Amino acid sequence: MISPNKSPKSRLSLIDSYFKISERGSNLRREIVAGLTTFLSMVYMVVVIPNMLGQAGFNGGAIFIATCLVAAFGSILMGVWANLPMAVGCAISLTAFTAYSLVLGQGIPIPVALGAILLMGLIFTAVTITGARQWILNNLPLGIAHGTGIGIGLFLLLIATNNVQLIVANSAGLPVKLGDVTSLPVIATIIGLAATIGLESKRVPGAILLVIILLSTFGLIFDPQVSFQGIAAMPDFGAKDSLIGQFDLMGALNPALLPVVFALVITAIFDATGSIRALAGQANLLDASGKIIDGDKALTVDSISSIFAGFVGGTPAAVTIESAAGTAAGGKTGITAIVVGLLFLFMLFFSPLSHLVPSYATAPALMYVGLLMLSNATKLKMDDRVDALSGLTCAIFIVLSCNIVTGITLGFTTLVFGRLFSGEWKKLKPGVVIIALCLIGFYVGGWAI
Repeated sequence: MISPNKSPKSRLSLIDSYFKISERGSNLRREIVAGLTTFLSMVYMVVVIPNMLGQAGFNGGAIFIATCLVAAFGSILMGVWANLPMAVGCAISLTAFTAYSLVLGQGIPIPVALGAILLMGLIFTAVTITGARQWILNNLPLGIAHGTGIGIGLFLLLIATNNVQLIVANSAGLPVKLGDVTSLPVIATIIGLAATIGLESKRVPGAILLVIILLSTFGLIFDPQVSFQGIAAMPDFGAKDSLIGQFDLMGALNPALLPVVFALVITAIFDATGSIRALAGQANLLDASGKIIDGDKALTVDSISSIFAGFVGGTPAAVTIESAAGTAAGGKTGITAIVVGLLFLFMLFFSPLSHLVPSYATAPALMYVGLLMLSNATKLKMDDRVDALSGLTCAIFIVLSCNIVTGITLGFTTLVFGRLFSGEWKKLKPGVVIIALCLIGFYVGGWAI
């Protein structure tokens, strides 16, 4: 606890010491800018997630509150306890599964679905505390670890370009095609990406954030789709449609629902673990042996956040890949994550402002980060062809399937069978084989999300 009698200089010194700001080669201003950059890159979720769950009958206002609370709780805990620049939020993939598969597809009542999320969080946390997730992380081959980073980079590029309709679904032939390059969002995105690359190459402080602010201002002035809808709005925590504490845990314990909970747990384990490893590598927060600094705490935070999500009426939580925007902006400590969490708390009272950041304002940041993450390809060691090409298999199928777990599964499968066919079976660790068999069984059993 910092004494109120200490001078501002002493307080800054204590903050620097606790968060290891100087030790990690950063400064307070850079951490705050990185936090704001991450927040602006992921604030879209307070609009997207309520819209998705609203289609399944969830109250939009209640989901908005839950989404903000989950991001605030998880990010602040990540910053204060794990001291890592990784923001936590409701996972978009698991949100889609909750809305379209659980509630709409299987007709599961909303309280029971929330109970399943809470149960998933409890199991997820137990798996983490017992060290099983750390064991998985320790048995992640280097090729697949780097391949996950490449794949997430490609995934970010696909998400960003699709959000602004630069790349769109194709009705015939190949699955995707070029969108309308003359549309305002596409032109703004391309110019924004060029500006981001140019300003970052000149090392302009806060370049990514600056581009987001400029494009948002441009949208407010020239884009009729971006409108000022007010500044403040009081959240209604006590509304009759509030989802806080409305979970039905006993209903979720129904044997018929246990496969659903199992699918949520396995998906969360590999999705979040792969993301955390990739982000830590991006921020140079790996020790000499390649392990994540305070990685055990990071793994625990996102699992505990899923318990909290089930309690407040949100969807499963995870470290967001948009955190890479903050690490690209220079974030290296937990202050980055704390800033994100505090901003989401403020967003509870300033919900109209979320509509002032159009998708083309944040798309260049995500595209830039995605391009940076492709540098993981230079870390692949082609003298060990099986390891390197298994990593690339992981990367390619993350983006082709739009699923991190699918990419990791195919990476492990290729690695194990590649070692066998090449006669290099002695290089296989027992842990790698066990993980590969579990993942193959997960998909063959039809539990994959």
